[in-house]
Amino acid sequence: MKRSATQLAVSGVALLILAGCKPVGPNYRRPQYSAPGAYKEAGGDAMRVPPPKPTGGDWKTATPSDGMLRGKWWEIYNDPQLNKYEDRIESNNQDLKSALETYLAAAEQIKAARAALAPTLTAGPGFTHSKLSENQPGISPGMKTSYNTLTLTGTASWEPDFFGRIRRTVESARASAGASAADLANLDLLLQAQLATAYFELRGADAQKRMLEATIADLEGSLKLTEQRLAGGVATEGDVADAQTALETSRAQLVDIGVARAQYEHAVGTLAYYQLTDFSIPDSPLEGSPPQVPVGVPSQLLERRPDIAAAERRAAAANAQIGIAISAYYPSIPLVANGGFESTHGGTWIQGPSALWTLGAQATELLFDAGQRHALTAQARHDYEAEVANYRSSIFHAFNDVEDQMSTLRILGDEAVAADKAVAAAQHAYDISVARYKGGVTSYLEVLTAESVLLSNQRNAIDVETRRYAASVSLIRALGGGWDSSNLPK
Repeated sequence: MKRSATQLAVSGVALLILAGCKPVGPNYRRPQYSAPGAYKEAGGDAMRVPPPKPTGGDWKTATPSDGMLRGKWWEIYNDPQLNKYEDRIESNNQDLKSALETYLAAAEQIKAARAALAPTLTAGPGFTHSKLSENQPGISPGMKTSYNTLTLTGTASWEPDFFGRIRRTVESARASAGASAADLANLDLLLQAQLATAYFELRGADAQKRMLEATIADLEGSLKLTEQRLAGGVATEGDVADAQTALETSRAQLVDIGVARAQYEHAVGTLAYYQLTDFSIPDSPLEGSPPQVPVGVPSQLLERRPDIAAAERRAAAANAQIGIAISAYYPSIPLVANGGFESTHGGTWIQGPSALWTLGAQATELLFDAGQRHALTAQARHDYEAEVANYRSSIFHAFNDVEDQMSTLRILGDEAVAADKAVAAAQHAYDISVARYKGGVTSYLEVLTAESVLLSNQRNAIDVETRRYAASVSLIRALGGGWDSSNLPK
């Protein structure tokens, strides 16, 4: 009978261990989100209706890897100067350094949480001097009541993770570290995009500067011609005043461009972490059109945007917190072992008869907590649902972001064509007005009007091209740059 009871107890412990192998609480599954089949603004092949499905299968859109942005996405602009500034961000920008340290701290939390799976060991010597009352019961005359106690003991304690509280804590810490790593990648991408945008705005300002310098040179020639015509009695004082006004207005605009250019230069230098007193960017007017940005297919966006990855990892961490909360319903079962040596004399301290040890285990179950565990579990579930909603919201807004940038690029492309035609027409009108003025057919007012229209259209064309470059950078940022969720630490 005694043996049967022992076997039953051992079997019960074994079943408890086996039952406790699986952590309590829900296992994480990535929240579902149905991505659209194609971007609305993609046009072309992406908007064509696919052929009928084959028997027993389905068509899959071809997505060759070579068509995706990778790594240093800014290199698609083929601008060595931009490459140099972008390469400095990762190693020099202090905002990024701060985010990196935040991630490293989160990574250490994984080790701290995992350490709870192992036993803890403590050991150390001890010394006490005791004096007993000579009047207490059991003390006979002459009995020694003052003595020393020397100890050298160690304690090992371990709480097996029967119900998965520690494993869920490790799971939560790992997911939180992944979210921190994605935050780091997202900040890196934002800084890179800000630098590229400021750089192209600066180059646009240089194009405006070159155009205004050419205009000023023409206006100086026109002023000289008008003064000569005044001397010959052909022009009026008003014509000279108008020519002088147009010249000085363009010079003022050139100065104003210098203010904007200096600010863009400071932005690039700050993001790349240069000492601004020693930093300058040589004049480099913006020319040509931005390169074509490979957008891929919508389903890839979930893997390419670091902010989406961060939101997904936070949902995983919140899910693990549910298991941690549920584990509080189960008993705590710590195992403790003590051992060492104890003696009243140093000579017999480390000897066999001085050895001591104890082994023990204790199961403790919380019977009443006025609903605290229930509330904490419900709170964890609500927190998880909130993170799932944040994850889906981040995806929804990411698709909107991509569509916005694609439509901006498309519309600006159309506007650039119209702006170039407007510049050509205004240039033709200006040439005619100058010829008419030199021939004495019209007044200088017509030339000034044509010159003003031409200048306005030239500046607008440069502004549109600058905005196209900025929009292409924004599209790359919206697509996640060259990042991919496989870059997250495992």
